[in-house]
Amino acid sequence: KTMLSSLLARRVPALASTFKSLVAPSLSVFPSSVGLEQSSLQQQQVRFVTKKRQHRQQKRKRKAALAEQGIFPPKPNNYIRKDAPVFNAVTREERDAESKRQDEIAARELQAKMEIVKAPLMRFGFNGEALQMSDRVRQLFDLHNGNQSEVVQAQKQRGMELFQLREGDTGSSAVQVIALTTRIQQIQTHLRQHKKDKHSKRGLDALYVRRRKLLDYMERKEFDSYRKVVKTLG
Repeated sequence: KTMLSSLLARRVPALASTFKSLVAPSLSVFPSSVGLEQSSLQQQQVRFVTKKRQHRQQKRKRKAALAEQGIFPPKPNNYIRKDAPVFNAVTREERDAESKRQDEIAARELQAKMEIVKAPLMRFGFNGEALQMSDRVRQLFDLHNGNQSEVVQAQKQRGMELFQLREGDTGSSAVQVIALTTRIQQIQTHLRQHKKDKHSKRGLDALYVRRRKLLDYMERKEFDSYRKVVKTLG
């Protein structure tokens, strides 16, 4: 025991001194906690300034330098200054009066078309004016004896005749809107009775979208016709 104690007394101070000599250089390599915090803050500040922001700052400086020299960048096409005076401005009352006048003109035109007396439509596409037949045969081909699809087809044809631009017109925007509206009303009547018909409901939504697109196109390109159709269909 005496020998072991004497050995430890001699060796422990030597080990402690060697450990300090090994650890001290490694600790001196790393900076202090204050230095670490400062470096992390600087890195964060550098990260916040992105390349896009630097480009904008440089561009702003170049504009300011050119403005001091009296050189300004060119304005885009159709540029209107904020302080530009407005000429030929129309008040709301004048716009409302003009809209009302146009509505009255469109209503008179439609009323004139509706007053044109035409022969009643018949079943199977027959025309009562072109054909000569007896009263009994005419009664058989009368539309009152037709089924629902024939009645809907006749209503569709009458509506298209009101808005067609020429005889036999089936492709103009107004005529297409009337045709779609007739089909929409037919499907709505069907869905009132068959409420779980999801397939017809999906087709009805597609027809709504088609009609909305046509009306948007007419509002941009054919506003007079758009006014007539909207006033007629409500």
